[in-house]
Amino acid sequence: MQFVILFIVLILLILGPQWWVRSVLARHSREDGRFPGTGGELASHLLGRLSLDQVGVEAAAAGQGDHYDPVTRCVRLTPDKLDGRTLTAVVTAAHEVGHAIQHALGYGPFRWRMRLVKIALVTERLGSFLLFAVPVLTLITKAPAAGALMLLAAVATLGVGLLVQLVTLPVEWDASFGRAMPLLESGYLDKAQLPAARTILRACSLTYLAASLAGLLNFWRWMRFLRH
Repeated sequence: MQFVILFIVLILLILGPQWWVRSVLARHSREDGRFPGTGGELASHLLGRLSLDQVGVEAAAAGQGDHYDPVTRCVRLTPDKLDGRTLTAVVTAAHEVGHAIQHALGYGPFRWRMRLVKIALVTERLGSFLLFAVPVLTLITKAPAAGALMLLAAVATLGVGLLVQLVTLPVEWDASFGRAMPLLESGYLDKAQLPAARTILRACSLTYLAASLAGLLNFWRWMRFLRH
């Protein structure tokens, strides 16, 4: 019974922030004529102001969300953010510019995240392969120890993805409140809009927290499986 209650609490911790984020973003996604430009135009303006002319701004591909691509050095926004004159669009654009600032300044956690993402792309595929290969190997070799060793290796490789998610938390928080918020407070938003902007940034950060909790839950599940 205790396990069931714990499971329900974890599900609420993971899904609850996602529901709240969607509600917050929708609430502040109404077109507002007070903004002189769109989210995409603000991103371009901020990049120019900060002498980051090498960073581009373009529409995110279908199925992709708003993000900064450090490989091509480009801020990518979904159409509603790129062309929208809404508080959500403006705040999101400033947040993604925050990542470009981190990249340009060599912000430590951002650099570590870049390295870990490259490693995770390889190790997660290897981990998934090993998880499927373990039963087959155990059946062929009839050596449980070999299967257990490979299973341990598989879980270890999957743990790299969890590490990426954990490193992402300070990176996202800094992009929001260490980079974007000071820019928005410097005259791009009215004082009356600042509390809502902070709520939007806080809501977006919670999505990464939820993802980290989900990753931690999955990793913990595999560790329990190994112990038994």
